[in-house]
Amino acid sequence: MGDEDIIKAGLEDVMASESEISFVDGIEGELVYRGYQVHDLATNCTFEEVTYLLWFGELPDAEQLAAFNAQLNNNRALPDEAIALIEAFPKHVSGMAGLRTAVSLLSFFDPDAGDNSYEANCRKALRLTAQLGTVVAAITRHNAGKPILAPLPGRSTAANFLYMLSGEEPSTLFEHALDVALVLHADHEFNASTFSARVTISTLSDMYSAVTSAIGTLAGPLHGGANEVVMRTLEEIGQPERAEEYVEAILCAGKRIMGIGHRVYRTIDPRVHSLREMSRQLADVCGDDKWFRISEAVEMASDKALTARGKTKLKPNVDFYSASVYRMLGIPTEEFTPVFAVSRIAGWTAHLMEQLLNNRLIRPRARYVGHARRTVIPLAHRGDAN
Repeated sequence: MGDEDIIKAGLEDVMASESEISFVDGIEGELVYRGYQVHDLATNCTFEEVTYLLWFGELPDAEQLAAFNAQLNNNRALPDEAIALIEAFPKHVSGMAGLRTAVSLLSFFDPDAGDNSYEANCRKALRLTAQLGTVVAAITRHNAGKPILAPLPGRSTAANFLYMLSGEEPSTLFEHALDVALVLHADHEFNASTFSARVTISTLSDMYSAVTSAIGTLAGPLHGGANEVVMRTLEEIGQPERAEEYVEAILCAGKRIMGIGHRVYRTIDPRVHSLREMSRQLADVCGDDKWFRISEAVEMASDKALTARGKTKLKPNVDFYSASVYRMLGIPTEEFTPVFAVSRIAGWTAHLMEQLLNNRLIRPRARYVGHARRTVIPLAHRGDAN
């Protein structure tokens, strides 16, 4: 059997293409955007700076950032027709289903929708990145029976999203906490949703179709939806003292602990360090450390139980502490995954533009394991052999 015949389930560790955007080192536990360690970026840069970096390859200077922020702010508002359509959604619609539909309908109002030139795609990427937070907040408020709020001028992506969600301008800490989360979730190499987006755009489809593909992929509980499951796990545990008992019961039942373990990382996900600290800070300021303490207890109990079973490489991933961070920021659990998309749109669009710069249709093969070649028996004779 040649190397070309080796099947790797889920395409695990298969190099499908080259990319300059981000790099995941699963052995060392590192995530790099365009050469910068993600923790360094989360500490020193805003989401807007990181978005600029992902798209254009360099961090902006002060003048470039001011112009970029102005463009984002000028494009955050949704067309009146789009708001009317969101208000017509059934109130039981899930956040991801609503987001998938809303992104598709936004293409109707984009003058560049059918233009696949690099310049047009830059403009579409900017509109999508500016509007995704507005869409998620609008759907959330609509589902809650509250009026949809317009974005405020001159605010960051994080501040505007929290305002449009709650109706109150966030504190500096709340804005910073969400901004850190947005930076950490902005890109992650060829993850499932990014890959599906690149597959779509490789057909020379359009950016809105590709992002819609990505949103549908992100919705699954094995990808973006894992953070919601983590929060429901924390709620089920209820108190830190029950963490060890819960973890043992889950492992003895042959199940996995959501938020623990990762397809690529063989050590702790590097994004966890920043999110754990943000969870700790929010707990201190909010005066209620329940969710942080349960998360910390589950992390320790999982590490102890998994180590005893020889599974020392299963450590927390990005979904684990993002759940408690989002809860303390007042984000409803069912909106955790849409918030993930508000961040990942920066990476998706960067990958779409990169794919189109040197495009080749992504079309893998499958090894056939079905019936050997057979001869069709005419319908009139198919029962004869019986």
